[in-house]
Amino acid sequence: MNEEKVMSFNELEQWLNERRVTEVECLVPDLTGVARGKILPRAKFTEDRGMRLPQAVVAMGVTGEFPDNGPYYDVIDPTDKDMQLRPAPASVRIVPWAADPTAQVIHDCFDHQGNLVPFAPRSVLRRVCDLFAAENLQPIVAPELEFYLTARNTDPNTLLHPPIGRSGRAETSRQAYSIDAVNEFDPLFEEIYDYCDKMELNVDTLIHEIGAGQMEINFFHNKPMGLADEVFFFKRTVREAALRHDMYATFMAKPIAGEPGSSMHVHQSILSTITGQNIFSNEDGSPSEAFLHYIGGLQRYIPAAMVLVAPYVNSYRRLSRNTAAPINIEWGYDNRTVGIRSPISSPQARRVENRVIGADANPYVALAMTLACGYLGLKNKIKPKAEMKGDAYLSPYSLPRSLGEALDWLRRESDLHEVLGKEFITVYSEIKELEFDEFMKVISPWEREHLLLHV
Repeated sequence: MNEEKVMSFNELEQWLNERRVTEVECLVPDLTGVARGKILPRAKFTEDRGMRLPQAVVAMGVTGEFPDNGPYYDVIDPTDKDMQLRPAPASVRIVPWAADPTAQVIHDCFDHQGNLVPFAPRSVLRRVCDLFAAENLQPIVAPELEFYLTARNTDPNTLLHPPIGRSGRAETSRQAYSIDAVNEFDPLFEEIYDYCDKMELNVDTLIHEIGAGQMEINFFHNKPMGLADEVFFFKRTVREAALRHDMYATFMAKPIAGEPGSSMHVHQSILSTITGQNIFSNEDGSPSEAFLHYIGGLQRYIPAAMVLVAPYVNSYRRLSRNTAAPINIEWGYDNRTVGIRSPISSPQARRVENRVIGADANPYVALAMTLACGYLGLKNKIKPKAEMKGDAYLSPYSLPRSLGEALDWLRRESDLHEVLGKEFITVYSEIKELEFDEFMKVISPWEREHLLLHV
């Protein structure tokens, strides 16, 4: 396992000095995973060691809108008070595409009393990790992130298409695991790997996924917060690199009709901080009760938590039969039709793979969600269903089918409110309700085609 980087403020200053940084991008991930913040001159950053932003900056919808009233303002002060943002020194990375030496630093959000802002995504993940730490446990995770490369598209009413590769042609068929198909975009991927190397992002394997123009990158396993930071940086990096090669990179869950959706599978295991051993395996190498209870927690709570990892109306287009995405939370060994898979591995590496998470999920919220479900399974000793040994697509749906339904399920699940924080659940739910209302104002081409003259 790669050790999570630890850095003091003095070491951060030394890091900036060594690279002769002249500007610092002070970033805070919002609920959608968008980088908000300010760009400060180096001297100003050193002097202030932070900045202030309105509370609502981390709690807006993907359209940039805020609720007009309601429970949202029971959590967020209607007078639009400031948060105090403090840099997380270990998150510092160079901005490899900047013209002048520029660093980017992720910040944590605090109120004026010095408490973490409970609805900020990083705060939610920290809250869940602290629950494990109180039990002398350390989660270890490894995300696998899928995305599509597409031709530039400046018109939202125009369908997306795969980009042109080195051959001068676009993909028209599925090329799962094809090396030659990846090589079509060698200049882009060489730049992505160069950027990742300069940013010290621990990316591992690159593969071509099933869809035309669909790729996947795997991350080395590590502690949750550091990896959430890396996924946050990686998304930003890939989008920037793609633009420089006259194409788009998108992490939409279902960007192209007829093609598979994009996911963020998360492998997870739990170590004892006392023994250093993986609690999912007994001393004789067999699966432990903790392993089964963790799966039981995922099965019990994932359906109610789906809106946290399928956060948009588009997300639910991915979760349907015959799209290479799960439709339920069956579990099994080395079975890619289930929502919860356990790969074949050594006892020390025994892990669970959550396959329901979409690539469009905020990485901090996604890791908090899956760890929270597993934590509740461990605490409540929840037994899982029997292992699914066949095709789980032949089993019924057990996940919500729409954003509105998923919101209803989350609001009813009080156990998740306690683990993730009631303030976070309130703010998140109100924002998603607003987005759903905005979407329902739009009339789709399907409705005009099939309903205009027929009903």
